[in-house]
Amino acid sequence: CKILRCNSEYVAATLNLRGSTRNAAFCNALRSYSHCTRKTARTCRGDLAYHSAVHGIEDLMIQNNCSKEGPTSPPRPRPPAPNHQGFESLDICNYEKSFLYKHGQPPSYQHCAAFGDPHIRTFNDDFHTCRVEGSWPLLDNDYLFVQATSSPVAKGSNATVTSKLTIIFKNMKECIDQKVYQAEIDNLPAAFEDGSVNGGERPGGSSLAIRERSPGRHVEIRADYIGTTIAIRQAGRQLSFSIRAAEEVARAFTEEQDLQLCVGGCPRSQRISRSECRRGRLPAETARALCKEMLPVEDVYFQSCVFDVVTSGDANFTMAAHGALEDARVFLPNVEKLHIFQ
Repeated sequence: CKILRCNSEYVAATLNLRGSTRNAAFCNALRSYSHCTRKTARTCRGDLAYHSAVHGIEDLMIQNNCSKEGPTSPPRPRPPAPNHQGFESLDICNYEKSFLYKHGQPPSYQHCAAFGDPHIRTFNDDFHTCRVEGSWPLLDNDYLFVQATSSPVAKGSNATVTSKLTIIFKNMKECIDQKVYQAEIDNLPAAFEDGSVNGGERPGGSSLAIRERSPGRHVEIRADYIGTTIAIRQAGRQLSFSIRAAEEVARAFTEEQDLQLCVGGCPRSQRISRSECRRGRLPAETARALCKEMLPVEDVYFQSCVFDVVTSGDANFTMAAHGALEDARVFLPNVEKLHIFQ
C-alpha cells in the first residue's frame, strides 16, 4: 500500500501555495491526490489511512468548489525528510487529527473499567459484578485484544479478582508493530513483553507509548494512533483495568467477536448481586466506614467497595474502587455520567 507516497506528494504540492492562483493550484493538487489514491485502491482497501485520505479529499473538493475533471499538478519534489516524517507520524498515526481532518469534528470516546471483585463498567455505562473465574476477553476488536484472568479472592470464596491482564495492540502498517503487554499481581512492568516502551521502528512508532505513573502500582499506555488510553493498576492483591477508546475503535468488531465484557458486560450466568446476603469477613458497617473515607458519594463505586471489603476482609479494596473512579473522572467524555446509581 503506497498511500504514504500519495500523502507526501499532496503535502509537497500544497506546501507553499500563495496568491491569486492558489485555489486553482489547490484543486489541481487535490485531483492529483485523488488520482494517486485510486491507483492504490486495490492494495490499500483494508487500510485506515487510505480510507481517511479518500474521505478527506472528497470533503476538501466540496469545500473548495473543485470539479472532479480538470488539470492535475505535476509531482513536486518531496519536502525534506523531517517534514515528511512529521506528516506520517503526526497525521496518519494521530487518530484525533485524522478524524478531525476527515469529519470536521473531534471523535467521540467511550469508557470501560474492570476492578475489584471484578466489577465491570461497560462502554454503555451498564454495571455488573461478575463471578468469571478463569480467562475472559474484556475487548476483542480489529485493533485490540484484552484478556483478564480471574482467580478466587480467598480459598473457598465465590468472589474472584483479576490476577493477570494480557493486552495485544494489533499490527498497524504505518504506525506500530504488534505489541503485547502482560501484568500480573506484583509484576506491573513499564515495558511491553519484548522490552520496548513504544510501537517500534515504524514512522509512527511513538504513537504507542507506555509509562509508569507509580512504580509497581500504576501504568498508563497511550495508543494515539487509535485514540485510546489504558490504565492498569494494582491495589492490594488485585489488578484493575480502565480504558478510554475512540467510539469507532471500540465498535470495530464482527459478530464472531461477540464475547467482550466491555461491550456486553458479563454473561447472565456469571453475574452476582451486590446486595446478596453473604457471610463476610468484615461487618458491613466497618466496610461502609472504610469506603466512605475514600468514596464520599454512595454510587456503584461505593457499593462495589463495600461488597469487596466485606467479602475479602481486605481494606486495600477501597483503593481499587477509588482508582477506578479516578480513572473514570479522567477518561469519561461526559462528566455527568461519572456516578452511576442503582
